[in-house]
Amino acid sequence: MDYIQQDFSVHFSYKVFFTEFLFNEKNYLFRDLLKSVHEEGTTRKILFVIDENIIAHFPQLNEQIDFYFKDLPFINLIAEKIIVAGGEVAKNEERYLDLIIDAVNRHGVDRHSYIAGIGGGSVLDLTGYAAAIAHRGIKLIRIATTVLAQDDSGVGVKNGINYQGKKNFLGTFVPPFAVFNDYHFLTTLSDRDWKAGISEAIKVALIKDAGFFDWLEKNAGLLAKRDKLSMQYMIKRCAELHMEHIAGGDPFEFGSSRPLDFGHWSAHKLEQLTNFEVLHGEAVAMGIALDTVYSNLIGSLSDTETNRVVNLLKAIGLPLTHRYMNLNSIDDPIFKGLNEFREHLGGRLTIMLLKTIGTGYEVHELDPAVIIKASRFLKDVHESQNEQKQHMSC
Repeated sequence: MDYIQQDFSVHFSYKVFFTEFLFNEKNYLFRDLLKSVHEEGTTRKILFVIDENIIAHFPQLNEQIDFYFKDLPFINLIAEKIIVAGGEVAKNEERYLDLIIDAVNRHGVDRHSYIAGIGGGSVLDLTGYAAAIAHRGIKLIRIATTVLAQDDSGVGVKNGINYQGKKNFLGTFVPPFAVFNDYHFLTTLSDRDWKAGISEAIKVALIKDAGFFDWLEKNAGLLAKRDKLSMQYMIKRCAELHMEHIAGGDPFEFGSSRPLDFGHWSAHKLEQLTNFEVLHGEAVAMGIALDTVYSNLIGSLSDTETNRVVNLLKAIGLPLTHRYMNLNSIDDPIFKGLNEFREHLGGRLTIMLLKTIGTGYEVHELDPAVIIKASRFLKDVHESQNEQKQHMSC
């Protein structure tokens, strides 16, 4: 045997900052971070990619960014801001990726410069993917503007876009240079977007932290009513658990295990089937409900704990089911999500189920008959919930 063995490791480190009014002239956080890594005799460029919904709600943002970086000797702000669609459209249409890559080329953004994305999870996924492939990697700064991006997708190491109708078919594992979670951006979210992000906190609590689940139950009313302090605590604790998991063993998912994707095998398929009219967080809520009831039906999760999960989702105002989740046979399109999930994992199907609240475990197959039974249970709960609402409104 004639070969040369190559072994090396690379250390990754980044911070997630929690702040408000990031681009206020008296908020030095962003400037100080860039200054702290400045090398004498160099000037780095920074290119901003911004969600069009953020521009609509904060029309003064462009000028604030210009003023914030004005006359700094260590950073060269590119005046042009790249505006992209918000939501899943940003990941579905390749023209937005082309816009960013073209700007990188035209403005001479090099590998030691920065691309900063401002937006929800989809815009940050798109921006991260563009940053990862341009020049084989430009430093990425994420400025997350939705609950879901701040507590989940924005703090991780994944970037990607959808391709040929498949979610995250093209993507990379690249840690960001830094993440800023600015609470002020959350104040303009619709109730639907606000609540959708809470589903990821419920998910991570269910598989990793029973105490956090207890806290979510006790504070469900405050969270649903947009209480600031409750939401700030929830986001930070959820982000903390997410990051602990990433650092815990397999950050780039070389194996088939993806515990943070609890409830996601059906959620990703549901998003696609509804042409992404169902928000990711809403789809995750329904996926959590389905896999929780499945865990109960196979005898691994108690009735009491199953009801606690379903009741928490209802208390937040998250959906439990959808017409595509009302299953009758193995031919229902949602079942294709299982095979696509296996393909995405790379070989062996691995699904997280619940042993108890706060503790998950992995299985490598699901029984379609039990999935159908779980979906019917949730349909009955949903119909009963609607009847109660109609009775109360009479």
